[in-house]
Amino acid sequence: MMEMLLHPMILPITLPVVAGVVCLLLPRQLHKVRDIIAVGASAVTLLLALRLLVALRGGGLYTFAACPLVNLRLDALSGFVMVAIALFGVLSALYSLGYMAGRERLNEYYAYLLWTVGISCGAVLANHFLLLLIFWGMLGVTLYLMIGMGGSKASAAAKKTFIVIGGSDCLLMLGIAIAWHVTGRMLMDEVTLTMTRKLNVLAFLCFTVAALAKAGAMPFHSWVPDCGEKAPLSVSAFLPASLDKLLGIYLLARTMHGLFVASYALRVLLMLVGAATVMCAVMMALVQHDLRRLLAYHAVSQVGYMVLGIASGTAIGMAGGLFHMLNHAMYKSSLFMCAGSVERQAGTCDLDRLGGLGRAMPITFVSCLVAAMAISGVPPLNGFASKWMVYQGIIEAGNQSGPWVIWIVAAMFGSALTLASFVKILHAVFLRKPPAEAERRNVSEVGFSMWFPTAFLGLMCLVFGVFWKRLPYTFLVEPAVVGEVTIPGLWWGAPAALVLLAGIAAGLVIYALTTARKPRVCATYIGGELMEAADIPGEARSDSRDVEVSGVDFYRTIETMAPFRGFYAAARQKAFDIYDVGTKILFYFVDILRAAHTGLLPTYLTWLVAGMLFVVWWLVRAGGG
Repeated sequence: MMEMLLHPMILPITLPVVAGVVCLLLPRQLHKVRDIIAVGASAVTLLLALRLLVALRGGGLYTFAACPLVNLRLDALSGFVMVAIALFGVLSALYSLGYMAGRERLNEYYAYLLWTVGISCGAVLANHFLLLLIFWGMLGVTLYLMIGMGGSKASAAAKKTFIVIGGSDCLLMLGIAIAWHVTGRMLMDEVTLTMTRKLNVLAFLCFTVAALAKAGAMPFHSWVPDCGEKAPLSVSAFLPASLDKLLGIYLLARTMHGLFVASYALRVLLMLVGAATVMCAVMMALVQHDLRRLLAYHAVSQVGYMVLGIASGTAIGMAGGLFHMLNHAMYKSSLFMCAGSVERQAGTCDLDRLGGLGRAMPITFVSCLVAAMAISGVPPLNGFASKWMVYQGIIEAGNQSGPWVIWIVAAMFGSALTLASFVKILHAVFLRKPPAEAERRNVSEVGFSMWFPTAFLGLMCLVFGVFWKRLPYTFLVEPAVVGEVTIPGLWWGAPAALVLLAGIAAGLVIYALTTARKPRVCATYIGGELMEAADIPGEARSDSRDVEVSGVDFYRTIETMAPFRGFYAAARQKAFDIYDVGTKILFYFVDILRAAHTGLLPTYLTWLVAGMLFVVWWLVRAGGG
C-alpha cells in the first residue's frame, strides 16, 4: 500500500490532498506553518510534475494500474497540462498569502486550494472513465467551496456554478455510459468512436458540453462572470482564469483527438460555438464598469480561440489551441492578480472610482500592461504567437472546405475589441487623473507575495512570445499534438522583438529631443469642437485644460447602436444565460403544479378520479390490442 502511495504518478495527487488535510486540521495559531505547508506542498507537486514530464522526453507514455479502477496514463498532453496545473497552484498559493491575509476560514481556503491541485492532477492522469468521473465531480465540489469563500455575497454565484457544472457532469456521466455500452471498454486509451451511429454522436456531444462548461464557453459561460465578480480574486485567478480552462480544454482535446473521430458537421458546429464565444463575450466586456466582471468576460471570450483551434481538425490548429490555453492561463491569471492588488490597495474595482495608480503601483501597472497587450494579441507577446497559430489552423481547415472566412474575421475582430477594452482599463485604473475620492487614499505597491506572481506571469508572457518556438512550443505543445505540425508561415519572435524595441527607442529619443524639452500646451477638443466649461449648463467658466475626458463611459454608446441594441437588451434580460433561462422554464412548470395543488380535498379527489379513469382506459386499450 505504501509503495503504491509513493509511486511517482500517484504522488502529485496524494501529496497536495494530504497537505490540504494537514492545513485544515492545524490550529489557527500556527498560521505561518500553514502558509509554509501550502506553498511548499504546491511547489513540491510542481517538481514532481516536471520530473514526470522530463521522463517523457524520450517518447512514449507511462501507465500505472494498482487495480482495475486506479488506472493512470501519462502522455505528453496530460504531462503538459499537469505541469501547468501545478505551476498555477504554486503562484496562487503564494499570491494568497498577501491577498487573503486577515480573512477568516483560511485553514479551509488553503485546504480547498491544495485539494483542487491534487484532484486536477488526478483528472488529467485518469485513464479509467469512472476514475475520471470521480475526479471531475470532486472538482465541481471544490470549485463551489472556493467560490463560497467570498462570503454571503458569493453564495448565489457558488450555487449557480455548482448547478451549471453539476449539470454538465451529469451529461459527462451519460456520455461515459454510452461509450461503455457501445464499446464495452472503460479505459480511455481503448476507446475511439466514429460518428457512424446516433449514440456515438450523442456521447460526443455529452463529452463536449462537459468540456465547454468547465472551460466557460458559451452558452455555458454565465457562471464565470458571476464567479469573477463575487469570489475572492485569488480564487478567480486560480480557477476560471487558469485551472478550469486547462481542464476544460484538456477534455475537449481528448474528446476531439482521441476518444472520438468528429465529423465535419460537428467540427463546424464547434467552430461556430468558438466564433460566437469570441464575439459575444468581448462585446459584453466592452460595456462593463466593474474590473472584475470585465476580466471575467474576457476569460470567456478567449476560450473561443482555443475551441476554434482544436475544432479545426488540423495539427497546427490543435497546437495553437493548446498553446493559447497555456498563454491564456498566464496572462489572465496575471490580470486577475493585478485586479486583486488594485482592490486590496484602493478598496474598489469600480472603474469610475479608480485612477492615477500607475505611479503608486508601478510593478502592478507594468504587469497589467504586458498581460493586457498579450491577451490582445500584440506582438511579440505570447498571445500573438498562439493566435497566429490558431489563424493558420483555421485557414488550413478552410482550404479543405468550410466557411473559414467567418471564423477568421470573428477571431481577428475579437482581438481588436479586446485591445479596445483593455485600453479602457489601463486608462481608467492607472493613467487618468484620480477622482477626488481616490486622491484621498494612501495607495502604495503591494507586498512581495502579491507582486511577484503577477510580475512573473507578465515576464513569462514576454518570454513565451519572443522565444515561443524554442521554449513552450518545442517542449510542451508540439509533443502533445496528434499528427505532424506543419507551420506554413514564419514568425520570428526574437528579431521582431528587436525591431519593435528599436522603434520604441527611436520614439523615445525623438520625444526627448522635442516634446520633453518644450512641451506643447493645447486646449481640450471633442470632435473638433473646443470644449469650454461655459458651454456646460450650470458650470462656471474655467480653463478648458482642467476638463477631463474619461474613457470609462467611452464605449457606452455601442449599446445604443442599431446593430447591437437588440443584443445588449437581450443580454440585460439574461436571454443568453442558460442558468437563468433554465430556471424560468423549471419554475413555469412548478407554478403549474402549484396551481393544481390547491390544498382543497375536492380538487385532489378530482385528480384521483381522472387518474383512475386514465389507467382503466389504458388497460382496456392495451387488452383490446
